[in-house]
Order: sequence, then C-alpha cells, then structure tokens
Amino acid sequence: MNRILLLCVGLLTLNTHLKGHNNANDGSLFDRPTEISDSLPTVLSKNHGDLIDAKLRSEAQVRFAEHQLPNNLKEWESQRIQLKAEIIKKTGVVVNHQLPLNIKETNVIQLNGYSVKNITFQTRPGIYATANLYIPDGMGPFPGIMNTPGHWPNSKIDSIGQQAVGHTLALNGYVCLTMDPWGAGERGTILGKSEYHGSNLGASLMNIGESLMGVQISENMRGVDLLCSLPNVDPQKIGTTGASGGGNQTMWLAAMDDRVKAAVPVVSVGTFESYVMEFNCICELLVDGLTFTEEAGILAMAKAIMPCNHSKDEISPAFLPVQMLRSYNNAKQVFKMRGEENNISCKIYDLIHTYSPLDRQAMLGWFDFHLKGIGKGAPKSEIPFKMIQDEKLLVFPTGKRDANILGTDDYCKLRGNELRTAYLNTKSFNVDKKKSELRDILRIKEKMILKKVYRYSTIGGWDRFALETSDDMPIPVLHMAPTDPSKGYVILCNPEGKNSILPSLIDDYRKEGSGILVVDLSGTGEVTSISSLPYDKIGKLHTLSRAELWLGKTVLGEWVKELNVVVQFLDTNYKTKKVSIDGSQEAGLAGLFLSSLEGNVDHLVLRQAPVSYLFDSRVGIDFFGMGIHLPGFLQWGDVSLAAALSGKNIQFVDPVTMSGNQVGATKLSAVEAEFEKVRALCHQSGSATFK
Repeated sequence: MNRILLLCVGLLTLNTHLKGHNNANDGSLFDRPTEISDSLPTVLSKNHGDLIDAKLRSEAQVRFAEHQLPNNLKEWESQRIQLKAEIIKKTGVVVNHQLPLNIKETNVIQLNGYSVKNITFQTRPGIYATANLYIPDGMGPFPGIMNTPGHWPNSKIDSIGQQAVGHTLALNGYVCLTMDPWGAGERGTILGKSEYHGSNLGASLMNIGESLMGVQISENMRGVDLLCSLPNVDPQKIGTTGASGGGNQTMWLAAMDDRVKAAVPVVSVGTFESYVMEFNCICELLVDGLTFTEEAGILAMAKAIMPCNHSKDEISPAFLPVQMLRSYNNAKQVFKMRGEENNISCKIYDLIHTYSPLDRQAMLGWFDFHLKGIGKGAPKSEIPFKMIQDEKLLVFPTGKRDANILGTDDYCKLRGNELRTAYLNTKSFNVDKKKSELRDILRIKEKMILKKVYRYSTIGGWDRFALETSDDMPIPVLHMAPTDPSKGYVILCNPEGKNSILPSLIDDYRKEGSGILVVDLSGTGEVTSISSLPYDKIGKLHTLSRAELWLGKTVLGEWVKELNVVVQFLDTNYKTKKVSIDGSQEAGLAGLFLSSLEGNVDHLVLRQAPVSYLFDSRVGIDFFGMGIHLPGFLQWGDVSLAAALSGKNIQFVDPVTMSGNQVGATKLSAVEAEFEKVRALCHQSGSATFK
C-alpha cells in the first residue's frame, strides 16, 4: 500500500516539535507577542496583492532565464569545475576520504538470500552515523548503492520509504547502505523521539558557517567511502537513490561525487526557481544558489541520472513533473553534447508523493543497465520480500546511544563554542574590514534608495506614508511629529508587524516628546506574504528566509536596507538631528546592524534580542523566526562585535539566548564584560547596557 511521504519539510513532526515556544513549560522567558492592538491605522490599500511573493517569484524567473548551460564541451567542463567549487564553498562541504571509517556492527539479521547489518561509522572526526547495510549472499563484488532517506518519521527503518529499497536492491545483487540523515532517525536530539531536522534547528548550522545540505553531501560521500571500502563491493559501480528530501540528496551526491555512476532521485527534482516562495526544507537550500546556477546545471554534473516524478504530488508544486521537465530538458542538451544521451532519462507516474513499487522497478532497471551492463534500462519486476520489524533495524535498540552520535544541537554548541573561543581570544579587530565582512554576511550588495514618497490622509493623529524604494517595494510608515524637537525621532519595528508593538511603549515615547515612526518591515504587518503563511507553521518567516537566501539575500540584510531608507526619509523630510531605533527581537538586530554599518543611528534599544548567536537549547528554538540566521556569522564574530562597531549607546532590554531563554544574572555579568572588552579592542566609543 502506498503511503504519503510526510512532507519534505517535516510536517511529520509538526505536532511534536512545534509545541515548542507556545508551551508554558518550554523553558523560554517570553512568548512571541500576538496582535494586541488594532488601533494603528493601515497604510496600504486594503485587499492588495501579495507583494513579497510576486517580487521574489519574479526575481527567480529572471534568474532561471539567465542561467544557461554552455553549448560546447570545453566551456561546460570549465563551468562544471567552477560549479563544484562554488557549491563546496556555499554549503560548507567537507571532503575527507582518509578519515578512518571505524565501522561497528551492533546486530546482523540473516534473511533469505541476503543479510542486514546495523552499523555505525565515522563521518567526521569523532562523529558517527547510524545505518543499515543490506548485503547479498555471496562473494561479489557487487555494485554498491547509497540509499538516502527523506523525511519519513522513522528515517532509515521506515518500512515503505527505505526498507523496501534496501530489500529489493539486495535481492537483485546490490549492496545497499541506508544511513540516517544528519539530525534524523536515531540521530535526533533525543533517541527514540522523532523530530524534524529542518526549520530553525537545521538552519542553526548556517550560523557556524555550515549548512544542512552541506552536512548531508559530506556524509553521503562518506557513505560512498564505506561502500568502496567493502571487499564485496566494486568501487567502480556505485549508484544512489532516494525520495523527496532523500531524492534531493541523491541529486547532489551524484553531482558532487565522481565515483557515483548512476542516480535515481524520486519525487524531488524540479527547478530552483520553483523553490522560491514554495514549500521546501532547509536541507534543500543552496545558499545563494540562484545567483550562480539553476537545477539543470546540477543534473548535468551527474554521470547518469533518471528523475522519477509523480503527477499527483501533493506536497509542493516544486516537485510536479512540469518543473522537473524544465530542468531535465535543459540538462539533456549537455548529455547530448557529451555523446551520452542514454545517460539521462525520466519517468512520470500518476501517483502521490511517495517511493512507489513503480519507482523501485524503474530504479532496478536503470541500475542494471548502468552498473551491471544488463538490459536496456527498462523497469524490472521486483522479487517479493518481507519487511523487518522496525525495532530490529535500530542500531541502539536498548536506548543506550553512543555519545559520539551527535544531534544538530550538540554539534552547533560544540562548533559554536570553538568559534567563540577563537573570537574572544582575538587581540585586535580591523574595524573597516569587519564592517565589510558584516555587509557580505548580510548580503548587502548595494544600498536601497528612497525613490518616491506617497502620502495619504492622517488617521488618529498618524500621518501615513508609503516609501517606494529602488527595490520597487513600498515600506508602510506611520509618522507622528515630536512635541519636543530636541528628542528627535524613534523608529519602532517588530518582527510580527506594527500591531505587535505595545501601545504602552508608543505612549511612553509620546509622553517624553519624541517623534515616532512605526515601520512594517518586509514580510511583516501589511507586507506579510499571505501565500507563505500555511508553510510558515514550521517556523516564522520560513518561506521568506529561504527565498531570500536562494536569491543571494538575507531577511536581516533586507531589513537593514529598509531601515536605512526610513532614516533617509526622516533626514530628507524632517531634517531631524537625532534618530533612535527601538526594535524587538530580530528587528532590533536589524537596527543594530544598520548602526554598525552606517553610523546614522544615534541610540539603539533591542528588546528580547539575543546577546550571542551561540546555540543554547533545542527547547524554545522557535522563539525567533527563520530570518535571524546568517551564514557564517559566528565565524565572523558575534553580537558583541556588531555592538562595538556601531560606536553608539545600546540598551538591551530583557536580553535572551538564541532559544529565547533568559540570560541569568551570573551570565549577564560575563556578557557585559565581553561587550566592553570587544568595544575596547575596536577602539570605539559608546556603551552597551542590559536590563
């Protein structure tokens, strides 16, 4: 019986891992504020279209059109080498074929004609993966297949998605390695508790300069190392297959590892364009991907590849055959040019999102043709097999998992602390260089310019403006003039939009005589992407943050540019000599980064903002939205360095960790000392206070 593959982005664990921050017992200090006031007037016309969705989809369409594959072999070979190097750089792929595998067996199951071993092996120094190894009886040598699981609840041991592939391959004379992907199956935070490895959890890898995609590519290459090391495997005959998120891994492994001679990605191949503002996992994100390639380029890097897509795929439009065919037809021209037209094919079945018997039959025929030289690649009937009880395939059935099986949380803490130690031991900082590097991390390539100001009628004492930018997006702004011009203006912003700003905060600023600007940053308030809200149930701004990263941008970087436009507006229209930003959570960070880069903000207040990007706890991890993550930020420095670069007075109100947990008094003293030390090393003025 077919079964729906539970969302390539992890809806399979939605009810468990998204209890998260809304649970009063989750250990977080604050809940994200809900809309507490509808008293602030709107700026934009009611019932307007989804501006964010339209803009980013249009950008993605342009990128697809721009990325062409060469029409001669010399240029293609040069591009292939450049693509591989760029992918390694952007994903953080680690290649270490010399690292000992240190294979350890915990159980062997003998079946009719083959056996299954439960094993662990070393993928990185001191880090081990859990896996099942399906081995045909006999001496071999057999072809070896890397079977990459997608987002099944039980990962490698799932009876339909993974077991069936392992059984059928072994019965047909293939050694099959099925490994739990990073953070999934027996490699989750808590052994025996299924969790989704993406969203804020998987995105946290970016802050330490890695990515979930990069970790998976690295580990799957180690899986190929293992297969090639076995005496009963022919290292010249290696293939790979997987479905959904696993199919995505299959495509990337085939592109990045020249030892892979044939690949069958199932219900996964589409276009990078179609990923933008659609439903995908962070493990399927290539940071900056659309700035230098499209998916056709990745398919063309494979030796032989056959995508299988389903016309009734209900998970995401990105996986529908129409998208696959766009990439397939473009990549096919490269195979023709190489004289290898038979090395690319595709199958389309009238099925839902799953790895079906039809896909397995097609996979067997493809591997027989390309790895054994048997047949012509047509589908091959399966030999009947029986499933094994899930419990028997567990590497650690007693629940006593080895300490070297690290989850994402432990790894991010480990690597993050290493980076923080190096950062805090730095003896001096080149301020100009660090500012330039921060601009690169935020992906701010050019300043956003204020093009035109639209003024609307005043409502409830609020002047209403839409600021049209050089990015062709309106920034909704509410304005109230100061009663005491010496106080200047304060810009108020919140990652949930203006109606989540406490009315009492606005009243306090009004009473002291400050001018007030209330801003809805892109993706929030009046410029929320309505179409992305169903997808964002697994993480605030999940869809927008991935889309921006695909296009070579970041949510925080865009917010920095927008706040700079708002400051331009104040300077041009009100000639104010004093500007402050009071931002909550991620919006406060955007204000801090603007001050670090431009120096045109006089005072900053950050409410419930993190004092460090160091991963601290799986519990409460969804306190911040997905837009907070910045590739390589902890390699660059930390929040204390951004504060130092600003040279301004900064006030942290109710400071928190990256999981929204309260910074205790003892730790806060250390935080204060760190901020003071880093500021001194930068030879900058100003101060940071915490309350």
